[in-house]
Amino acid sequence: MPGTDPAEAMRVIAGELPDFPHLAELPDRGPGADLTGRTAALLVDMPAEVTPRGWRLAERPGRDVLRARSMLSSDLDAAEEVLQGFTGPLKVQLCGPWTLAATMELTRTMSVALADPGAVADLTASLAEGAAAHVAEVAKRVPGARLVVQFDEPALPSVIAGLVPTASGLSGLAAVEQDTVQDRLGQVLAATTGYTVVHCCSSNVPFGIIRSAGAAGLAFDLSQLRRGEEDGVAEAAEAGLGLLTGAVPTVTEEPGKALEDSRARETAERVIRLWRRLGLPLAACPGQAVITPACGLAGLSPAGARAVLARCREAAAMLPELIEETGSEPG
Repeated sequence: MPGTDPAEAMRVIAGELPDFPHLAELPDRGPGADLTGRTAALLVDMPAEVTPRGWRLAERPGRDVLRARSMLSSDLDAAEEVLQGFTGPLKVQLCGPWTLAATMELTRTMSVALADPGAVADLTASLAEGAAAHVAEVAKRVPGARLVVQFDEPALPSVIAGLVPTASGLSGLAAVEQDTVQDRLGQVLAATTGYTVVHCCSSNVPFGIIRSAGAAGLAFDLSQLRRGEEDGVAEAAEAGLGLLTGAVPTVTEEPGKALEDSRARETAERVIRLWRRLGLPLAACPGQAVITPACGLAGLSPAGARAVLARCREAAAMLPELIEETGSEPG
């Protein structure tokens, strides 16, 4: 979300998404509120620090991690206050193990942690333990919630393809074996209580690996989905996984335009067309698909972010009626 006030962000989220809110992330606050730093704050026995190039593992805890933990605590305070008495699904987001390894450097070096299999193993174990503790804390703060834990993995396709650059940027790190990718991701998912989702808003999403790793749901950008990848989405849906479908663009647009009924209908129709292409029964769509923004909203204005969330809600509300109009069987 845009802005720097966690209480205001949570009020907007709870107001626009009363049935399925999420814990606000506010990267405008700087290092420690970003995807990598926010998750680094949860690592167990693996302190981290900020450098001019980004985050790296450190020899001892310092002020950077303390600041990140303080901001996360403020976010939890806001959620606890705004969501008093809430019962229903509540989503929290963390950096996944492979994107974390691809965006952190090793202690006293310029090497990316991804280059060291031992460091990746340590990061994964530390993240699994830290994520479990974080989820338990959220559950204590909002006791009526059913937690949905999303691991953001934007770097996952690059890890598999050998496209993650070295720290110098002059070459790429070796591709990681798919079995290893699946095992490490699965280790974190298995340690996490709640409904687990893996989110990747890049192209070439490895849907099969994510499904085999044990995720309960997939989150993806619909505009990045290629025809050749649709079989992977269909297999996941047939296996019962939830599809968090990024059908609302997150590029800047006029808030009023984003709220138009015609735009919400257009969004719902995009999701219905996807299900038809996948050969899935439309009757299952409202219960298995969640309409989401394509990616994060931090680049939008506060009014724009609010409008995108409202459009997701309105489009989802239209799904059952549109499906009834068009017929529930796949085309």
